[in-house]
Amino acid sequence: MDLLLVLPIVIPFGTAIVCLLLWDRVVWQQVITLAGMAGLLVTGMVLLATISEDGVQATQMGGWPAPFGITLVADLFSAIMVLITGGMGFLVILYSLSSMDRPRERFGYYPLFSIMLMGVCGAFLTGDIFNLYVWFEVLLISSFVLLALGGESAQLASSIQYVTINLLSSTIFLLAAGMLYAITGTLNMADLHQQIPAVEQQGIVLALAMMLLVAFGIKAAIFPLFFWLPVSYHTPPISVSAIFAALLTKVGVYALIRIFTLIFVQGMDGVHQLILVIAALTMITGVFGAVAQYDLRSLLAFHIVSQIGYMLMGLGLFSSLALAGAIYFMVHNIVAKANLFLISGVVNRLRHTYDLKKLGGLYRTQPALGMLFLVPALSLAGLPPLSGFWGKLMLIRAGLEAKDYLIVAAALFVSLWTLYSMIKIWNEAFLKEQPEGAASLAPDPDVEQRSIWFMLVPVIALTAITIVLGLAAEPVFHLMQRAAEQLLDPSEYLGAVLGS
Repeated sequence: MDLLLVLPIVIPFGTAIVCLLLWDRVVWQQVITLAGMAGLLVTGMVLLATISEDGVQATQMGGWPAPFGITLVADLFSAIMVLITGGMGFLVILYSLSSMDRPRERFGYYPLFSIMLMGVCGAFLTGDIFNLYVWFEVLLISSFVLLALGGESAQLASSIQYVTINLLSSTIFLLAAGMLYAITGTLNMADLHQQIPAVEQQGIVLALAMMLLVAFGIKAAIFPLFFWLPVSYHTPPISVSAIFAALLTKVGVYALIRIFTLIFVQGMDGVHQLILVIAALTMITGVFGAVAQYDLRSLLAFHIVSQIGYMLMGLGLFSSLALAGAIYFMVHNIVAKANLFLISGVVNRLRHTYDLKKLGGLYRTQPALGMLFLVPALSLAGLPPLSGFWGKLMLIRAGLEAKDYLIVAAALFVSLWTLYSMIKIWNEAFLKEQPEGAASLAPDPDVEQRSIWFMLVPVIALTAITIVLGLAAEPVFHLMQRAAEQLLDPSEYLGAVLGS
């Protein structure tokens, strides 16, 4: 058993167990969870370094060989996602120490957070379809409780919509998995890669591909299945919104990329064209939804939808450059989007509102916060030399090489509207004069300023990562290019799992 493949699951699970044993000791839960997330981050670094050096790693749980046993496998794509999960877990927990309210901490915030990250890492590392379903359920249940924790009426309403639509997704997923097993006799992804082309009724294979596109599309919040996300992500505490925005939809995108590069490969040209159409509509509807918003969290939530479209664009174009661009863009978006949510939490701490109409004058009193906002905001809009620019450049270049000019036009068009919406936040929250009466909402500076500076530590770290991803674009691109080549040529993956 390869310990490196097991640790990203065991560490958050162990962290949650210890936190449950220390139920009444919140401070100890904070320390244990922060240490657990640091351990997950270090494990992600070692895993990525190992796979980069030694190639794809796989292990069979319980000693049963594939395709009969439970397989854990990591290629470069999986390792990158585990590393970014550890990093986001660490920084969001650091932010939570000064932003999470004590009642939620006493009702299981830290163990639930750890269980959710265990589900995320399990989904990135599993090598078979049924266990992917299990890990989806783990993160669904834990994220549902995190969403509802606090018991406010808005939270309960949004959490019911969230769990209902995700249960529909899980049902479709489970039906597709059962049908896959019925026609191939296996659920191991590597074995499915070999069995699917031999299925005589390719119409059923296409139907199963479409079912999984819908199931994972709901979780990734693609058009027209995204309606649950904007009504859910703006209701919980900002730490929860930030980790949701960073990771949950990306698990859906990861699953789409994995199955459409490993399992459903042959005869899928029509599906790729459909994915491109969905990508364009996801980008456009998401950004127009964002432009219409004046609640800062709702605006950022609609932007999650819009940015998912760019990742789908990479899958739809289905070339090495396009997939590398999709992975690069995913990493950039996780960092920038989480950072913007965390900054919105700082804004709310300063002015006690997320309503852009009630905000204003922040740049005059908080110029550093204004600069910290501009970096991820301009990166999200795709301005050079920030990370968002390079991700979009790769995708647009891949689109031009494939002569898919419509998707390129959609990507450029949405970038302009993304820039407009970021300027809207900047103007409303930072530049315009503070509205009359808003000053009365100002917090006690002696009490709040210390925690605000502590909240800014992860914001500064994420801003620095965004800058580094942009300035070090070439080595990062080469890593993403190698990850994309592994996806398009799964021979190393098959050899690691099946031993042939």
